[in-house]
Amino acid sequence: MAGSSHGHTPAAWTGVIIVFIGFCVAGAFMVMANAIGFWVGMAVIAVGGLVGGAMRLAGMGQRRPQQPAGSES
Repeated sequence: MAGSSHGHTPAAWTGVIIVFIGFCVAGAFMVMANAIGFWVGMAVIAVGGLVGGAMRLAGMGQRRPQQPAGSES
């Protein structure tokens, strides 16, 4: 994928960082056998997906390629 810009946007970076933090929180609390902390980490993971999606809708995600007029897919 040389030359690809897939995932190199503020929306992608922010979403992935939040999801990674949630994954670390959930993993740590799972090892400590703390169910509430685990579910808090899972909620952070869901928030990361929502934040990334909202940022994409706000125009901070990757732009879709324009199709030439007359081409249907």
